[in-house]
Amino acid sequence: MTLSIILPARNEARSLQQLLPRLREVIPEAELILVDDGSTDATAAVAEEAGARVIRHPYGMGNGAAIKSGARAATGDILVFMDADGQHDPADIPRLLAKLDEGYDMVVGARGRGSQANLGRGLANGVYNRIASLMTGHRISDLTSGFRAVQAAKFREFLYLLPNGFSYPTTITMAFFRSAYPVAYVPITARPRIGKSHLRPLRDGVRFLLIIFKIATLYSPLKLFLPVAFAFFLLGMGWYGYTFAIEGRFTNMSALLLSASVIVFLIGLISEQITHLTYKRED
Repeated sequence: MTLSIILPARNEARSLQQLLPRLREVIPEAELILVDDGSTDATAAVAEEAGARVIRHPYGMGNGAAIKSGARAATGDILVFMDADGQHDPADIPRLLAKLDEGYDMVVGARGRGSQANLGRGLANGVYNRIASLMTGHRISDLTSGFRAVQAAKFREFLYLLPNGFSYPTTITMAFFRSAYPVAYVPITARPRIGKSHLRPLRDGVRFLLIIFKIATLYSPLKLFLPVAFAFFLLGMGWYGYTFAIEGRFTNMSALLLSASVIVFLIGLISEQITHLTYKRED
């Protein structure tokens, strides 16, 4: 089976000078694709000099957009995605591929505690992993890792679902679990990145909080809406019991809370049906 390695990059010329020769050394037969996401430095020139196939975006479209461009252009049966900032070690690629050969459709490089960029990001990733594990019923070791090997045909089934921003790993992971495609995790050690991070704490902090809600809506919306509906129902019944005991009547607030519980539950049912249609495939 043929292999394509895809690196989304934006202003990563410095790290690519070290990474690309190392990739050629470890897996010389792989198709090497670099997606230049609107860089203003020599990223494209460095990649071309190293013999990589370069796909250029005229302006920064986002990490997920670069992933989609690379996946569409790749010719390999297996795709390996990794960051261009020097965090991922090319020597780990054979380990991912070996695990893939065991019958998995996607293998993810799972970062340990010592590989997180800072304490806050490590705690946030831990929360994401736990919520995703509860939703899927499977242990998810690293929901947001960008280092993964995957069967190309199955990855392309979900290109239409992938966002253009930084949360593509979350989306593709939940999509694979939702479609019963087996996913495995291989522990890796991520190095400190070379150069400046493109993440912005305030903007991307809010964006990553939305990942929590995406986890639920991508996998099983009813698991999110049902507890909320039940909470409204308990509040409504509790308020009704209190006001009946004190005033001997059924209040508008009780009616509002109980109505909200029914509405939220019905929205959850509709969302569940939409999710089923989203993942429906032609066999």
